[in-house]
Amino acid sequence: MDQGTLVVAIKRCTTVRDLETIQAYMIRTNFTQDSFLLSKLIESYAITLPIRQIAHAYKLFSWTHQPNLFMWNTIIRGYSINDSSSLKAIALYKDMHLSGISSNSFTFGFVLKACCNLPRLEEGKMLHSQVLKMGLDYETHVVNGLIKLYTTCGRVDEAHDLFDEMPERDLVSWSTMVSGYVQNGCSNEALVLFKQMQAQNVKADEFTLASVVGACGDMGALDLGKWVHSYIDKEGIDIDIVLGTSLVDMYSKCGSLDNAIRVFEGMSKRDVMAWSTMIGGCAIHGFGEKALKVFHAMKSANVRPNSVTFTSVLCACSHSGLVEEGRQYFNSMSLEYGITPQIEHYGCMVDLFCRAGLVLRAHKFIQKMPIKPNAVLWRTLLGACKTHGYKELSESITREVLELEPHSAENYVLVSNVYASLGRWSSVSKVRSQMKHKKAKKQHGWSSIEMGFVVHQFVMGDELHPEIRQIYPMLDQMAKKLKQEGHVATTIDVLHDIDEEEKEHALGFHSERLAIAYGLLRLSKDSPIRIVKNLRVCADCHSVIKLISSVYKRDIIVRDRIRFHHFREGKCSCNDYW
Repeated sequence: MDQGTLVVAIKRCTTVRDLETIQAYMIRTNFTQDSFLLSKLIESYAITLPIRQIAHAYKLFSWTHQPNLFMWNTIIRGYSINDSSSLKAIALYKDMHLSGISSNSFTFGFVLKACCNLPRLEEGKMLHSQVLKMGLDYETHVVNGLIKLYTTCGRVDEAHDLFDEMPERDLVSWSTMVSGYVQNGCSNEALVLFKQMQAQNVKADEFTLASVVGACGDMGALDLGKWVHSYIDKEGIDIDIVLGTSLVDMYSKCGSLDNAIRVFEGMSKRDVMAWSTMIGGCAIHGFGEKALKVFHAMKSANVRPNSVTFTSVLCACSHSGLVEEGRQYFNSMSLEYGITPQIEHYGCMVDLFCRAGLVLRAHKFIQKMPIKPNAVLWRTLLGACKTHGYKELSESITREVLELEPHSAENYVLVSNVYASLGRWSSVSKVRSQMKHKKAKKQHGWSSIEMGFVVHQFVMGDELHPEIRQIYPMLDQMAKKLKQEGHVATTIDVLHDIDEEEKEHALGFHSERLAIAYGLLRLSKDSPIRIVKNLRVCADCHSVIKLISSVYKRDIIVRDRIRFHHFREGKCSCNDYW
């Protein structure tokens, strides 16, 4: 066989045995001295075989007296494919650099992928400086790799600077930046970028659209999410399992469970993640029985549940008060499916008991856990102690919470709330001093509402919105109508040691009320008002929104950090159980 015939033979190999036969022939006929053929052999072992043989490829590579650039790139690429071997790819790059072989754009692409897998920001920055030094910053795929690195490492501003400076962008550039924003919790920025992408007539692919759909879900941007769905249909893009699951998740998070079910039922294939997402969607809307029906349908379809599935199932039981059912499902994890419960499953059980008012049972459950409880579990129990009046138990739990997470502002706020509910203002002051000393910053609450494909975000006492002069009079009108209906503010969650009138005034400017006021101003009377809130809705706002839905005869859907609340005619879907 000549060189050309051997190249074809190597490319056709689909098993290790086939490739070893070719290698043996090359050794017998001295073709292993042919660097081109050897590089193709290394490539097949390292990359193209269905079951890659990277260790064997490395042996061939290390036996080579003077490996060329293609061989270096091939072996680096082979190690960069998996997270577990990416460190070796970076080490090989350093060896190549020391050996005097100059990198090319492909080298940087492979090594940057390895840095993303780990992730390794410092090595990535060194690669960035070498890219600039070699003048390869005009190579689109290299810059794409750098953008991916920075977004993976949480440096979205640096990634966006690179994106802005690119002389040419391809679909990967846009997709990487959009998904990078979503992965770093910058969903609004992702949606803005997607609109720019559309304005420049860049056709999105399944990967980009899955990220955009995810951003719509995070922001509660239902109208934009529907538009993206129609774009998918119009372009004839196949809704595979990943994209289908993203759409189910988006509709669930945007408060449109009917659309989520419609997409789910229309999927030709459903894996465990698709089923788990549908169960989770029913759970956060408080439809526990419906979630359990989906779970039983999943088992009937012979799809084996995993730990994520059981988190959704237990969450459904928790939000619907299905205590005994939740206990049975928790026990079935290990007994029927061999799944060892993790901290999130224990957290669901504690939440289940606490929501049902079984505070002492929740405490006993925590004490008997085979793994150490985290601050989240103790926080859940502490909140339940506050709600159900377990004063003595709450005292001991505050110490557990603050010791486990001494720098978490959320813990200090919760402990302060507990002391405030007991009227112990000196203890409130002490806790707030501790919070200041630890430099724990409180998470600012915000609420958003989508209007005309634009997401409007409000914070407490907002003065920055362009229509704020129209919003505050509407807020005053709401307050007057609520008083006429006999509303008395629930001020227990207001920390400050101030009189009741001042507390009531403070509650009146909560972000969700501003968002609802804006919705009443700008949305048609037959349109539901959909609000997304990053924190848990307080007791007073919950009672206020129930009244608003009755007084203004409007459906109001609020997604807080915990679940959905569907307000209609003075009632909430959670039955005041959240």
